[in-house]
Amino acid sequence: MTKRIQTMVLVFKTNVNTLSKVQRITPKLNRLFPNSKWNFDLEDCDRILRFESDNNIMKEIIILMKILGFECEAL
Repeated sequence: MTKRIQTMVLVFKTNVNTLSKVQRITPKLNRLFPNSKWNFDLEDCDRILRFESDNNIMKEIIILMKILGFECEAL
């Protein structure tokens, strides 16, 4: 019997509001969370950051975003 890995979807409200800010954040997110899929929805009023990960990395994402100077809270 194979164990199925559960993928978590994490959704955050941010204040990232431009593509240039996303481009500044991208290398850091890719380096720290290489096995995760993520994207920003800049059109949404909450400037959503959505992560798909096999691990619960919620705290790490919030800490990184705050270190980078952005607001980030779990929804």
